[in-house]
This record gives sequence, C-alpha cells and structure tokens, in this order.
Amino acid sequence: MSISLEQCSLEQCGAGRIGQVEGAMEELESALTGEAAHVAPVSILEGLDEATVHREIAGAPHTIYQELWHICFWLRMSLDWIGGVETPYPDKPSDAFPGSAESERVSWEELRQRFFRGIEEAAAIARDEARLGMAVRCTSRPGKPVRIMTVQEQLISLAAHDAYHFGRIVLLRQMCGVWPPKSGGFSW
Repeated sequence: MSISLEQCSLEQCGAGRIGQVEGAMEELESALTGEAAHVAPVSILEGLDEATVHREIAGAPHTIYQELWHICFWLRMSLDWIGGVETPYPDKPSDAFPGSAESERVSWEELRQRFFRGIEEAAAIARDEARLGMAVRCTSRPGKPVRIMTVQEQLISLAAHDAYHFGRIVLLRQMCGVWPPKSGGFSW
C-alpha cells in the first residue's frame, strides 16, 4: 500500500523524513570533511613538506600549495557569503590564487590549519538544519548580478569545488611520487 504525501501523518512518514534530512546533512558534512566520494582532505594533505608543495611541475598550472590556497580562498568567500558578508568576487581567475609574496608569507602548515578551521566551520553549518534553507547573497563575476542561493546550495557548491581541486592535488602528488599518503588513499 502506498501513501500519498497528503495522507502522510507524522507517525507514518515523519520519522522517515527526519531520517532523510539527517542523512542528507550527514552526507553534506562528509562531502566537506570526510571520505564521501574521495579520500578525506586530511589524508590528501598529510605528509607533505614545503619543498614538495611548492614544486612546479611541467604542464601543471599550479603547485600543491597554490591549489590549497585557492581552496581556502573560496572557502573563506563561501563562509563570508553565508555569514551575510558580500565579499567581492575576484576580478580575474588569477586573483583567486596566491602571488609569490603570499606563498612565502604563509607556511604550508599554517595554510593546512586555515583549511581545517574553515572546513570545520562549514561542517558545523551543514549540521545546522535551521540554516540550510536560508537565502545567501553571493557576488558574481564583474558585470554579472548577485546570485541568490540557499546555504545548503552554497555548501554543495563548495564541496564540489573542493573535490575538483583536491583531485588536482592528488594528481600533483602522484606526479611528485608522493601518493598515496601513509594513512592510505585510492590508487586507481
């Protein structure tokens, strides 16, 4: 016997709906911080020294350090937007990557910790069901209108962005001969 949404009582469907919401929140948190569809960022970033993360590889547009800096840049932008701060969108793509002065000023370990603090903040927001449906104003490329999305949509966008760039970091690690990390990782 199937039950239509109109017929669904809290007793019959409420527990299932709550479980679905909690499951979706857990999946979003996992996509941000843990092993959802890929190796967890904590593992991807482990065991790397300053020389390796700054190593330039022929044909690769960015170093491991620059990729993580870029991830942190957009993480901060997303958290600002979720917090109601309309941080301006960069004028050009290169503005979302570090210059040489920034790369020298912030150590690899400081950058890793910046990421871990920020992603834990994002994960805490993902666990807050009351905030997920709230509207967020996100600035756009120069000349484009402000975009409106929900907190949940912004976090999903952030998780997808991070997964892409963490994939690039894994590839760079492979090219440097430092993959998988000691804690393990997919090698296929």
